[in-house]
Amino acid sequence: MRTPTIVGALLCASALHAQDTTVTRRDSTTTLTTVTVVVPAAEQVTGKPMQLLTLPVTASITAKKAAQLVNVIDAEDVVKYLPSVFLRKRNNGDTQATIGTRVWGVGSSARSLVFADGVPITALIANNNNIGGPRWGLVSPAEIERIDMMYGPFSAAYAGNSMGAVMEITTRQPTKLELRLEQSQALQRFSLYGTRATYGTTQTTAEVGDRFGRFSVRASGTYQDSHSQPLAYVTSASFPTGTTGGFSEQNKLGAQANILGATGLLHTGMANGKVKLAYDFTPAVRVAYTFGLWSNVASSAADSYLSSSGRETYAGQAGFATGYYRLNERHSSHSLSLRTNTNRRWDAEAVGSLYRFDTDRQRFPTTASASDTSYGTAGRVAVLDGTAWGSLDFKGAIRSAGALPRNVFSAGAHYDHYSLRNPTWNTADWRTGSAYSGVATEGDGKTSTQALWAQDAWLIAPTVRLTLGARAERWRAFDGYNASGATQVTQPEVHATRVSPKAVLAWTPVSPWHATLSLGKAYRFATAAELYQLVSTGTTFTSPEPNLAPDDVLAAELRVTRQLARGMLQVALFQDDVHDAIISQFLPIVQGSPTYYSVVSNVDHVRARGAELVLGGTDLVLRGLELGGSLTYLDARTLALSGRANAQAPAGSAVGAQLPNIPKWRATFTATYHSGSRAAFTLAGRYSDKLYTTLDDADTHPNTYQGFAEWFVADARANVRLGAHWTAAIGVDNLLDRKYFLFHPFPQRTLVASAKYGL
Repeated sequence: MRTPTIVGALLCASALHAQDTTVTRRDSTTTLTTVTVVVPAAEQVTGKPMQLLTLPVTASITAKKAAQLVNVIDAEDVVKYLPSVFLRKRNNGDTQATIGTRVWGVGSSARSLVFADGVPITALIANNNNIGGPRWGLVSPAEIERIDMMYGPFSAAYAGNSMGAVMEITTRQPTKLELRLEQSQALQRFSLYGTRATYGTTQTTAEVGDRFGRFSVRASGTYQDSHSQPLAYVTSASFPTGTTGGFSEQNKLGAQANILGATGLLHTGMANGKVKLAYDFTPAVRVAYTFGLWSNVASSAADSYLSSSGRETYAGQAGFATGYYRLNERHSSHSLSLRTNTNRRWDAEAVGSLYRFDTDRQRFPTTASASDTSYGTAGRVAVLDGTAWGSLDFKGAIRSAGALPRNVFSAGAHYDHYSLRNPTWNTADWRTGSAYSGVATEGDGKTSTQALWAQDAWLIAPTVRLTLGARAERWRAFDGYNASGATQVTQPEVHATRVSPKAVLAWTPVSPWHATLSLGKAYRFATAAELYQLVSTGTTFTSPEPNLAPDDVLAAELRVTRQLARGMLQVALFQDDVHDAIISQFLPIVQGSPTYYSVVSNVDHVRARGAELVLGGTDLVLRGLELGGSLTYLDARTLALSGRANAQAPAGSAVGAQLPNIPKWRATFTATYHSGSRAAFTLAGRYSDKLYTTLDDADTHPNTYQGFAEWFVADARANVRLGAHWTAAIGVDNLLDRKYFLFHPFPQRTLVASAKYGL
């Protein structure tokens, strides 16, 4: 077996030779219990040789493994137990589900890349937990074949956004008639402060596909109706005069922030549909077109804990108004690809994609009643209609002669264009939102990137392969425009050109051992939202910075893997040294004010270094028991800051402090018992240390609304095949009913059940 690092079809030539001289035409799988690294059959067009050549896989999970381990509702659930990965999913159908990697937190959505069949679903329009979340809704969980990940910017084929991770989702294309139907249900019992209720999710998924000679087609659709727990709370330093109720509480900084009520009680009706058409000109040349449509109709309710004269009231608190909204979204996507997979002297691929916010509007009132639970008529409409992005990628590879090529040269070109349109309008009647009466705030702008890259892998000795590469990028930001009321600003056009070298050395000294040493320079350019977005969300305002320098990172990793008789052990040491790190902070407009604004700025110098342990094995305690786990330690600190951590902090208070949004410790474990080939029973867990959200680590009270507490969550699942066509599963997420905050209150104990029919 081979190791789960860059070995896959590129680096571990000696191990390949020891197994089979025709190994490049075989499947090879290394099982790490939770994580499975798969090198697909080279003769399959869907194997995507460009991915194998350009994505040094660190960890993977297959659909079969996910079915045993994970209570899956949404596509992003599949990666829940991957090492050093945290999925910020607040509720089923969360449109803001971002991922945290081992060196960057969940507020860094643009510091990782997510692809589906080579098409980017990462929303590099922003770097936040809002519109920056990957477009998971375009991928149905039922269509996922596997997910591969690379940690770190160690491949020239990917932009500097890979400084956190690259995730590639591979979906299935039918070879014969296929039909799948799946019904899933989830039920959460939630109790916190004054809210005690049960929230349910119903999801129906259908997919059908077939092959007709050289032509294949696959269509899928999912509809989800979900209700979430409260996602936010209305807080105040004092209780409104003349009211009773509410809960005395402190905010993350230790200041008084009494809980007056809950908002963000979302009722969501979400649907996605996708059609993929493919035509094979030859067994090794395929053209494919995919069309996706995603829609979301949601409403957010509020729950006041206050009463006046025996009557429930909002007490005039504006937070109840902005937390009560209507959301209407409809997005579409197109992609066209041409790929060869000859596995001979050369291969190539071209991929083009377009994603567009056709309709995206959120309507909300601006005032709440002082005497009851009604709202004023006047309000605002936040509009993202017309926001869009597109990309083009061309890749090619040339191999030297022989079953095990001594040299593999790959190169490519990339272009992308992102356009942000984000006015927030005043409206006389928020319920219809049809009559705008002027702009409250607006933040528009565009970015584009052109890139050329190349890398070459040499077998410089029977047990050593060296890969060298570089990526040259030219980035431009333009058409920036901001408005706040009558104030209007046209932002300057900015340009930047950078070159990022890469190097990976892989060595297999003896058969059970493998090591890779990786070094990569990368530049992560600012997104349109970081440069130009000026919006208000509840009591939070976001202030852009049009002159941001790019993240400048030098990343290094040493990874050593030892195959054991019944498992494996892997250790990685890593470090990211970053200059001009783009970090966002929330500060009060004036001291003591409950209104905050977000400042995006460059921090002079930060460094993150740590270690990752991954282990796994089968039949270790009893036959059929599969164990796995990971443990990650991170020491991430600010080394230099020319400004101040916040408006009140003394100069230098952030130097030496832990970086915001990143925990020191993170862990996962899984234990799966296989009862024959028909049933699997899993107990799993995830742990994270507390984390800070301020540069000077001023969060003294983390287990509260807007804080990030230490947490441990245990999950359980039973998956049983009932016959040739039926599968049933039942499980529990947050089995121990842990109540914890990650800014938002996260789901409490949730029962998940599903039944699937497959033909």
